Amino acid sequence: MSTQVNTAKSNPLLKALRNKRVLNAISIIGFLLIWDLVVVSGLLAIMPRPHEVLFRWIELMHEPYAGYTMPMHVWISFRRVIIAFLLAAAIGIPTGVIMAFSKFAHAIIRPIFEFFKPMPPIAWISLSILWFGLGEPSKIFLIFIGCVVPCILNSYNGIRLVDPELYDAVRNLGANYWQEQTQVTFPASLPAIFAGLQVALSSGWTCVVAAELVGAREGIGYLTYVGMRQDDIAMTIGGILTICLVSFLSSLFLTYLERWLCPWKRNIDE
Repeated sequence: MSTQVNTAKSNPLLKALRNKRVLNAISIIGFLLIWDLVVVSGLLAIMPRPHEVLFRWIELMHEPYAGYTMPMHVWISFRRVIIAFLLAAAIGIPTGVIMAFSKFAHAIIRPIFEFFKPMPPIAWISLSILWFGLGEPSKIFLIFIGCVVPCILNSYNGIRLVDPELYDAVRNLGANYWQEQTQVTFPASLPAIFAGLQVALSSGWTCVVAAELVGAREGIGYLTYVGMRQDDIAMTIGGILTICLVSFLSSLFLTYLERWLCPWKRNIDE
């Protein structure tokens, strides 16, 4: 057994395969190779090859489309998502907290929340146009709908599911009600709240394409939709991959923010 362990440690290939970044790189390269192989073999001949998408994406970076270059389209969509996300967090987190602490608020809010929770944001398009017209508010509203549900749900569950033994421990040490909340409830529920924010942000980027169907003439979702209508599949896929990239970077920022605010939280690989 010890010989096998020593061999694994001394073998540079096995050592590299244990590296998380190496495995991530292998995953991405493998995906691109499979994509290219599927297109070249004719299984999905309508699809562009990876390098064709890359060239179209580079072209959009410096040549305006619908009056804007790719970075400007990304910025416009990013602004919409962030405004909706911040509004959802500002409304959803306090709502979930109030529901967790107040039986009265829970009895009033929960039935309405449960009734509307299953509705996808795209189902609100007609109402958003009716209420807000075709301007920015209707787009932000649709993204907000996608973001607010996980904010409420995770804030509520994060507080309700705090381990009761933690309360027993601080009470035995003489803690009062305020100390229970500041030293147990909120620190213990913060990871769940951040998990809700992660889901909300991802949902916001998922909803941006639907939101930018509502009378938009700019934005990465609009660019993706127009590419599909004009059979510019390279632009459509480039737009989709750009949304994925920006969503990933936004999520990464939240992850680092959580590590800073919740240093006591341990990840599964720690």
